[in-house]
Amino acid sequence: MKPLFKLSVGALIVAGTFALGACKTTQEPAPATLTETDAIAFLDKAEQQLVDLGKRSSRAAWIYANFITHDTSSLSADVNQEFTETLVELANQAAKFDKLTLSYDTRRKLDKLKQNLTLPAPQDAKKTEALSKLTAELDGMYGKGKYCKQDGTCLSLGEMSAKMASSRNYEELLDMWQGWRQIAKPMRPLYEKQVTLTNEGATELGYADTGAMWRSKYDMPADDFAKELDRIWGQVKPLYDSLHCHVRAKLGEKYGEDKVPQDKPIPAHLLGNMWAQSWGNIYDLVAPENADPGYDVTELLAKHNYDEIKMVKGAEKFFTSMGFAPLPETFWERSLFTKPADRDVQCHASAWNLDGKDDLRIKMCIQRTGEEFSVIHHELGHNFYQRAYNQQPVYYQESANDGFHEAIGDTIALSVTPGYLKQIGLLDTVPDESKDIGLLMKMAMDKIAFIPFGLLVDQWRWKVFSGEISPAEYNQAWWELREKYQGVAAPIARSESDFDPGAKYHVPGNVPYTRYFLAHILQFQFHKSLCEIAGNKEAIHRCSVYNSKEAGERLNAMLEMGSSRPWQEALQELTGKNEMDATAVLDYFAPLKKYLDEQNKDRNCGW
Repeated sequence: MKPLFKLSVGALIVAGTFALGACKTTQEPAPATLTETDAIAFLDKAEQQLVDLGKRSSRAAWIYANFITHDTSSLSADVNQEFTETLVELANQAAKFDKLTLSYDTRRKLDKLKQNLTLPAPQDAKKTEALSKLTAELDGMYGKGKYCKQDGTCLSLGEMSAKMASSRNYEELLDMWQGWRQIAKPMRPLYEKQVTLTNEGATELGYADTGAMWRSKYDMPADDFAKELDRIWGQVKPLYDSLHCHVRAKLGEKYGEDKVPQDKPIPAHLLGNMWAQSWGNIYDLVAPENADPGYDVTELLAKHNYDEIKMVKGAEKFFTSMGFAPLPETFWERSLFTKPADRDVQCHASAWNLDGKDDLRIKMCIQRTGEEFSVIHHELGHNFYQRAYNQQPVYYQESANDGFHEAIGDTIALSVTPGYLKQIGLLDTVPDESKDIGLLMKMAMDKIAFIPFGLLVDQWRWKVFSGEISPAEYNQAWWELREKYQGVAAPIARSESDFDPGAKYHVPGNVPYTRYFLAHILQFQFHKSLCEIAGNKEAIHRCSVYNSKEAGERLNAMLEMGSSRPWQEALQELTGKNEMDATAVLDYFAPLKKYLDEQNKDRNCGW
């Protein structure tokens, strides 16, 4: 769930459109009457407003998510609009202090108020209105998108995604792949106009372009941040290349090398996912021989009578074993654990803190599966993070950077190992290390396969915003980046009448994507450090930090900081290093890399 004063993308755009009126004041000297004392008084008063509105907004959103009706939707929208307008006004007022020299804390809080903008709008009222309409229209085009065949049958994205995951029919997969991309074609002229307008807004705010503004939120110069991401990708690339080579060979065996040439990028429709961003759905095609670990967590949960509540209690025990306080009684009273039989709810798993203090909840329609057991650990990771920073001012009640929150949830899930399952009494004996290759392959098909995609979405957008990619090259540049980073290619000819980036929600939805790349790197860096603190002697992929009070103490010290200090300091608090490092990814998957290199020794790798 969003921190108390974070807004939806639509609201962020509106916020930009109004707050920018105040930015004219940044071109003029600050009035002599304003002082740091005034700034502090403003921030104190604003905090009270944000806390009050945050509670009301969160409760309305919770009710809507749990009782989806026209009325609850309307109530939630009303409070959100009030919240938006308040934040707009506050951002406007915060801009009055732009020219003052202020203490670190005061300046950081004012910046946090203003950095909620995703798409800044120009100060011109007509352009502001135009941008708002464009963003709503693009969002709607994606949300209503469906593929209607010649026989009149129409398929939703969910139905097509299910076929992409399970079908092994080359032509059917191609049909789904090209069908979904038809919905994005009409987005192209709208997206182009949107880029022009939001860039105008960003330059009025003093940024080179909107992409530079997005990168500026990471406590380092915007261009340095882009170079940092490329450095980290360079560390992971050899492992990705080995996985790519093996997967391409197996797809060649399945579909024939005429359809999957062994010296070219992989056709993008064969990887089990609409965007080829994670490949776990085709694990059956690449699974190592004798890879079955000899147990199934779903069956173990049933055998030991784990219902939905017992699964959550089990995950909570993971955290209390590390020294964290148990979840409050209200968590058990107010959370949604199972899908109600009598009404519609949003089943997508999420973690909430409704009052910025202790009203922690999860919202899940829990299935009694091994995968869901890991998801519960992930969601509780968010809850314990939310509670850890609840003593911070509202401006800092968020993760150190937007990659940290997702990373923490995933870090905890990495400790759900066979060893951990034995410690909690679910598994009798831990399989020997020869069985690890299957588990690592399965994980790599999702986590390692995702990393280049997590990087390239914003690489494309940043270049579009900067003008390095012109509107006449939108689609060509997209596929050049997909080939360069992922080694995947469009299975049929594409042209500039297509707009394939728009087939991925985060592009028309204007949701920054770099956070997902960061989370996939940070989770392994966090996990390795916690394992070292816990005194782990096993291979890192076998380590669980269950029961380690020392690891819990160090983790909590980082979580408590929220975003009060630059993320580099938060990282140092846990890992002893102030820069991101993918070495832990390589260490974790080292046995798999050795296996892949053996499999690939007579193959022609690369593309």
